[in-house]
Amino acid sequence: MVSKIDRERMQVNRRYWDEVVPVHAASEMYDVQGFKAGRLTLDDLERGEVGEVQGKTLLHLQCHFGLDTLSWARLGARVTGVDYSPQAIAMARALAAECAIDARFICCNLYDLPRQLEGHFDIVFTSYGVLCWLPDLREWARIAAAYVQPGGFFYIAEFHPFAYVFDDEASSLQYRYPYFMRAATRFEFDGTYAEKTARLQNREDYEWTYRMGEVVTALIEAGLRVEFLREHPFTVYEQLPFLEKEGKARWRFAGGAEPIPLMFSLKAVKALD
Repeated sequence: MVSKIDRERMQVNRRYWDEVVPVHAASEMYDVQGFKAGRLTLDDLERGEVGEVQGKTLLHLQCHFGLDTLSWARLGARVTGVDYSPQAIAMARALAAECAIDARFICCNLYDLPRQLEGHFDIVFTSYGVLCWLPDLREWARIAAAYVQPGGFFYIAEFHPFAYVFDDEASSLQYRYPYFMRAATRFEFDGTYAEKTARLQNREDYEWTYRMGEVVTALIEAGLRVEFLREHPFTVYEQLPFLEKEGKARWRFAGGAEPIPLMFSLKAVKALD
C-alpha cells in the first residue's frame, strides 16, 4: 500500500508534471509539430519488441501527454492512456481531437486506477522514466498485470537501474547514488530532460529507486511469466552528458564502448485460462 506521506510526495510530483507539460510540448525533443504532420514517436526498440498492434487493445500507463499512445493508435491499436497530470491528459485529448485519432485518456493516479477503469487489454505498455515515480513496485505490478487479458502481455522499456547509480552531471562514469537505496530522494532543480534551460516554479520532486530483481520479481508475483529481459548499451536521450548521439534518437558511449547497461526491456505474458 502507498503510505500517506508517499501520496503527498506524489502530489508534489504531479504539480511538477503539470508545469512541465507545456514546456515539453514546445520542446524540440518532443517535436509536437512533427507528430501532427504524421511522425511516429515510438523508438524502433519498442515497435520491434511489441510487434503488430493492428486491432489490438492497448493500455498505456503513465502516458504523459500521449504522443506514444497516439502513435500506437496510428499503428492500428485501440488505445487507452493513463496519467495523473490533468494538464497532460487535457493536452493528450486535444492532440487526439486535432489529429482525428480515436483514443481514450483517463486522468488518474496509477494506484487508484482499479476504481476508474474496468476491463482487460491485449497489451499493457509503459516506457522510459516511469518507475522512479512509483513508491510501491509490487502494487504497480499487481495493477498492471490485472489489466492484461489471458494470452496478452505486459511490456516495459525503461532506463536501467544500474545506470542511475552514476552522476548525471559528471564528465565520466562516477558513482554517486547507492544501488540499494530504499528511501525516496528529494531533488530540487530548474530545467527538465527535454528543456534544460526551463525555469520552473515547481522545482521540487521525489523519486524512488528500484533494483532489476525487484522489477522482475514483482511481475512474476503478480502472475505474469517473463518471456524476455534484455539489457541495452544505448539509450533514447542524453542520459549522461558524455554520451555521443547516434542517429536521430540514440545515445551511446564513445568509441563503441559498452561499459554498463543504459536501458532494459521486458515482456511478460499472462497464461490462458
